[in-house]
Amino acid sequence: MSGREQQYINEAFETNWIAPLGPNVDAFEKEIAQKVGVKDAAAVSSGTAAIHLALSLLNVTNGDQVFCSTFTFVASANPILYQGANPVFIDSEPESWNMSPQALERAMQEASLAGRLPKAVIIVNLYGQSSKMDELLEICDAYDVPIIEDAAESLGTTYKGKASGTLGKFGIYSFNGNKIITTSGGGMLISNDAKAIQRARFLASQARDQAPHYQHSTVGFNYRMSNILAGVGRTQLQVLDSRVSARRSIYEIYYQGLANLPGITFMPELEETRMNRWLTTLTLNEEEAGVTVKQLLTALNNENIEARPVWKPLHMQPLFKEASYYPHQGNEHVAEQLFISGICLPSGSNLTGDDQQRVIRCIRDMFREIGKNTSYFILRKHEV
Repeated sequence: MSGREQQYINEAFETNWIAPLGPNVDAFEKEIAQKVGVKDAAAVSSGTAAIHLALSLLNVTNGDQVFCSTFTFVASANPILYQGANPVFIDSEPESWNMSPQALERAMQEASLAGRLPKAVIIVNLYGQSSKMDELLEICDAYDVPIIEDAAESLGTTYKGKASGTLGKFGIYSFNGNKIITTSGGGMLISNDAKAIQRARFLASQARDQAPHYQHSTVGFNYRMSNILAGVGRTQLQVLDSRVSARRSIYEIYYQGLANLPGITFMPELEETRMNRWLTTLTLNEEEAGVTVKQLLTALNNENIEARPVWKPLHMQPLFKEASYYPHQGNEHVAEQLFISGICLPSGSNLTGDDQQRVIRCIRDMFREIGKNTSYFILRKHEV
């Protein structure tokens, strides 16, 4: 927390705006739309809810196809199932770790030939990194397929001067407890289609018709954000830029402390982008390092340091075992390789310098203990 959230919380209590909707919700929507540069935004209960609403607005229904990044958290794809549609998973490419334009092009070509173009493409901006949006937009525009930009992890990132989440038909943000700003739980659906966002508010409020009594003509959802949490979000939004700076500084310290170790490669940053570095992630070439991912994670855990593997690709999940999947190119399965070799390091905005150095020391000690190139580390001990 920034320390100023209590002001808006107190106002909500003092004015008795406790239930969903209220002045904070209205203001939070306007402030985030202005911050990222879109016409309108709808505050909802989660990023997942925002994706579900976007699919509903695009009339995705039973039997339709929706293309989706495979290298992501399951929440990106679950709403496809909510609508009775069929997910088709698209591999990553190595420069951004996000959706491969090559794989998407092949998937679109085959879908077009079969007369089954997707109703939407969900492009995920993983770990704060923007996808190659120009290439992906060109493909989707050629087939007239709308994009839902899942920017749950990339609020504060820019792509060629534009805010992440603003390049597709719809964008979504998450304010879950682990995101770069948080309302404890919540999300936002954004678009330059103001009429669509107004429709989203209607659907998210149980789709209540204009009438003096409770009347409903379509299925709705209980997805609106509470006025209290929106107040928290308003304060959090004020510190977004400083949070991005903090995360980028954390990345730089990790890079300086670990990049010279054999086999370690950090997640790259695309040219003409500025990513929020929501999480600092790296890959480990076990053969070069002489250390395995499992050994490194175990060593960190033994020191009470929480590090995790990267996301398991969705096409590898039991839930989606029947889903179609398109690899990057040929037999190059980028997301699968990233899953085997990837590690997420502690990256919270409030991570202290001492704690970060403890993480770095633990990793370097592990390399010294098990790594093949012992003399390499003795010579460079002074660098930490």
